[in-house]
Amino acid sequence: MSASKQVSVQFPAITLLGVAFVVLKLCHVINWSWWWVTAPFWGGIAVLLVLLVLAGILAAILKSR
Repeated sequence: MSASKQVSVQFPAITLLGVAFVVLKLCHVINWSWWWVTAPFWGGIAVLLVLLVLAGILAAILKSR
């Protein structure tokens, strides 16, 4: 008896959205800037960095009091 393994690959919805935007841009369906087309890939990191900078500024202000 052979045991078969079923492999399931799951992609986050934001990744699929990003791939869809790239395909639409390359097929000339949308005329967006590449910054907006690739935003699903780098947008989360950008938001995280902004929040970290704001938290650092807030911590510095509270420490100086």
